[in-house]
Amino acid sequence: MTSLPLTIRHELPADAAAIERLHERAFGPGRFARTAFRLREGAAPAADLTFASHVGTFLVGSVRVTPVSAGGSPALMLGPLTVDPAFEGRGIGAALMNRSIDAAREAGHDLIMLIGDAPYYARFGFKPIRPGQLVLPGPADPARFLALELVEGVLAQRSGAVMPLRAG
Repeated sequence: MTSLPLTIRHELPADAAAIERLHERAFGPGRFARTAFRLREGAAPAADLTFASHVGTFLVGSVRVTPVSAGGSPALMLGPLTVDPAFEGRGIGAALMNRSIDAAREAGHDLIMLIGDAPYYARFGFKPIRPGQLVLPGPADPARFLALELVEGVLAQRSGAVMPLRAG
């Protein structure tokens, strides 16, 4: 069996349709009602922090990061992180996460948030946000609302609403 190399690069406009199909397979139509989706709706992902992974020419994973406001200060909302089910368990999600986190750190961002599985994201340094400290625009399990401080102590300085930053 031939081993095809995994490549990770910035998401390109030409990737959009394949990424949408990947999201549809992974999350189904219910994704549109989720709070995390509502934060991203109408907002463009940060092109310098958003990556796609390929095996050969086949798109196998994607991570998007969207600028938001957290308590009136700039922050990032990571997600969705998606890996094609046929390629799960091969480290693609971790590689995408590390690439995006490194890019955010290099670009000078100080806080990344997400709604996700705490045991999975803990290995990247994400920790639960204290309930009520930051308020999402819809329901979410407080144990799944996580943050990664890229600057130590920045989370303690943030409180209030998490709001989408809409283009235009």
